[in-house]
Amino acid sequence: MKKYECDPCGYVYDPAVGDPDNDIAAGTAFEDLPEDWVCPICGAGKDEFKEAE
Repeated sequence: MKKYECDPCGYVYDPAVGDPDNDIAAGTAFEDLPEDWVCPICGAGKDEFKEAE
């Protein structure tokens, strides 16, 4: 699964880890995150993320 990086702050969402602090289980693809999910660091929306290199 692909990793995605937050453009404003550089946080990388790694599907292998998920976002346990926000009840997102490991193995959750970026595309499957809820539409209202935001970056846990800066609060940017999913539209502010780009595919990580």
